[in-house]
Amino acid sequence: MAKNKMKSHRGAMKRFKLTGTGKVKRNRAYKSHKTAKKTPKRVMHLRQATVLTHADTKRIKSVLVGK
Repeated sequence: MAKNKMKSHRGAMKRFKLTGTGKVKRNRAYKSHKTAKKTPKRVMHLRQATVLTHADTKRIKSVLVGK
């Protein structure tokens, strides 16, 4: 009898991407609203994605099962 497959977390699949080397990319927070009080330089840097910290990588990779 076949075992059930674990489903990937659909919300996490939309928010995180795996790089070619296996690191997890994420988008930065604080850029969706109230940008008038933030400097243009700060908003510009918030657009760039960054790599997830090592402490969170294992936890996030477990919910990205299909990847």
